[in-house]
Amino acid sequence: MDFRKTLAMTAACMAMGLAGSPSHAQDTIKIGMIAPFTGAMADYGRRILNGMNAYIKVHGDTVAGKKVEIIVRDTTGPVPEISKRLAQELLTRDKVNVLAGFGFTPEALAAAPLATRAKTPLIIMNAAASSITTRSPYVARVSFTLQQIAAPMGIWAAKHGFKNVFTIVSDYAPGLDAKAGFEKTFKENGGKIVGSVQVPLNSPDLAPFVHRIQDAKPDAVFVFVPGGDQITGFMKAFKERGLGKAGVKVLLVSELPNEVLQALGDSATNIFISTQYMEGRASPENEKFLKAYEQVSQDKELPAPYSVAGYDGMAAIYAVAKKLHGDMNGDKVMAALKGLKLESPRGPISIDPETRDIVQRIYIGSIQRKDGKNSVVELTHFDNVKDPGKQ
Repeated sequence: MDFRKTLAMTAACMAMGLAGSPSHAQDTIKIGMIAPFTGAMADYGRRILNGMNAYIKVHGDTVAGKKVEIIVRDTTGPVPEISKRLAQELLTRDKVNVLAGFGFTPEALAAAPLATRAKTPLIIMNAAASSITTRSPYVARVSFTLQQIAAPMGIWAAKHGFKNVFTIVSDYAPGLDAKAGFEKTFKENGGKIVGSVQVPLNSPDLAPFVHRIQDAKPDAVFVFVPGGDQITGFMKAFKERGLGKAGVKVLLVSELPNEVLQALGDSATNIFISTQYMEGRASPENEKFLKAYEQVSQDKELPAPYSVAGYDGMAAIYAVAKKLHGDMNGDKVMAALKGLKLESPRGPISIDPETRDIVQRIYIGSIQRKDGKNSVVELTHFDNVKDPGKQ
């Protein structure tokens, strides 16, 4: 089923719901899911929604005696104006109990004031700037922040022989957060930053920026750009410039869906990655997640880290609904979210009661190639990592 058909079905369900009785509305927990589903960033919306549906596959579509309904809305990309309009419609017309999704920071920042006004919880399932949860007391995050995954990489790199690093990040809030998180811990542990560049968020050609890395002659380059075409383009230019052969390594905090990981070919073996989710992690919860994700995914794709956030976002909603016996009053939901602990496919997670941000394990891995396929192998991990941007 393609996304247009999914939207049509969602619209039909909405029409039925709006025509229904008040008792029907009271018996339903409505989740307004806002993310890009078309355009260059469509992968984010699709995979987050797949994660949400995987949780429903495992745990059913009712909780605390109420039916769970996901109403999907497409921002077409990180367009704050569209996100704001969609959030307004979901809150006022569809009367959703929870806003969720938000692939990118501009989307989340645009919707946050509306969540405050409506006293409706907003669950972040990807957007990663540290500042988002400070914009509304009704925002909680189940994904990650860039500082949260970048800071451990700075510690690890400095302690594993990297002395001189060049940084390249996308020129928007999450990129600046990633840069700040890495540079702080890297310098504190004896490392030196030998150059830095910020690249346009939607720039497909990163070759001119890679030239600057070559001139700086670093041991490694720290990279954050959105997963997909940009990281593929960066690694292509990295390979063409001969940086890998020269011994330069890549310290990456971008998300790497499996198809991107494979598209990088043998250049991927130059990469060390910091991530909140290791797809090969052996645990009962991850095994259940992977099986369900394959069943709900149209093309049997493997999940990305933001897929897990969709799964965990639903786990949080279900846990709170059970605790509150189906009462989805916004203030009660936010109180129940604070300090919530869950066992996720990625490992143990919790919601910091002070910041409403996720606390989680961060993994450092290397990419290894065997039989023509790339995979991420865990080297070490850091437990109970909070968002350094708020400390």
